[in-house]
Amino acid sequence: MYINGTGCISPQETAVGGPLLAGLREYEQVRLATVDPDYKQWIDVKQIRRMSRVVKMGVGAANLSLQAAGITQPDAIVTGTAYGCLDDTGVFLTKMVNQQEEMLTPTAFIQSTHNTVGGQIALLLGCHGYNNTFVHRGFSFENALLDTVMMLREGSAQNILVGGLDELTQHSYQILSRFGLYKKEPVKTMELLKSPTRGTIAGEGAAFFTLGTKPGEHTAAELTGISTLYKPMWEGEVIGHIMKFLEDNSCTPNDIDLLITGRNGDIDQDDIYEEVVEALFPEHPEASFKHLCGEYPTAAGFGMWLANGILADQAVPEAAMFYGKAPGSIKKILLYNHHQGTHHSLILLSHVE
Repeated sequence: MYINGTGCISPQETAVGGPLLAGLREYEQVRLATVDPDYKQWIDVKQIRRMSRVVKMGVGAANLSLQAAGITQPDAIVTGTAYGCLDDTGVFLTKMVNQQEEMLTPTAFIQSTHNTVGGQIALLLGCHGYNNTFVHRGFSFENALLDTVMMLREGSAQNILVGGLDELTQHSYQILSRFGLYKKEPVKTMELLKSPTRGTIAGEGAAFFTLGTKPGEHTAAELTGISTLYKPMWEGEVIGHIMKFLEDNSCTPNDIDLLITGRNGDIDQDDIYEEVVEALFPEHPEASFKHLCGEYPTAAGFGMWLANGILADQAVPEAAMFYGKAPGSIKKILLYNHHQGTHHSLILLSHVE
């Protein structure tokens, strides 16, 4: 399964092209918002006004991905989102309370469903193929990828647009803060991973990929394997799962040139990464990504976008390196991420010469 094109809209300037993370943005706050490109290049001005932020993010990232792949029409569109269109949900619920459930306009409700983004992309592209949205919490993006891989393997499609996205709103930030998910004090993003306290920083973003059965002109990476593990009992189960995953894909820990982890600066949640690294990758160079995009359920999409860019450039941006020295030649990258300690996922990418 070849990654023929990628598109990403995130708290970094990822929509402008050029060298990977060239215009690094550093923040000192507890929540990160996306750096929005000029959406008028893809969406009609009259339509933009009616679109919520997450829909614009999705449409933008999807178009960037298709442009990079040189494709105008995918055979299928698969999206993954844990929270869907939160902004419209908030608008609808607020009006419902304020207007005592009377005289409600249906627009916000219609646009608040999770599959609005996939539907909007299809409408703008005029794509009448398979269109599915996965809403599986921390596995939303991974299950969308899995569905895409199965379709490509069975030959029912040649090129599929797949992506993961989530937005952060004032409502959702306040609700999630109550669970102690985020830091109490602002923290510098480049120092986040060394933080000795609980909680992380909130983020959002959209990452889309055009996957195909044949490599394109500028293809740099191949999706070799993907696997998920839900609620492991202890660290040993995760380590065993990673070993089996590597075995299934005919490699060993020594074959992995770069490990990318989902460390997020929460001392409780980063423990498992320490255990895994110590057991399987003690001297491996390690990169991280959540200090760049923040924590959200489909953040693995940003991680995969970063891994693809690293394979294309054959260099690791200094801002992403966490441990060790970046390898000169990078053939295989393992992305290991977990969301809130319950949803663990592995994505293996290989370089395409």
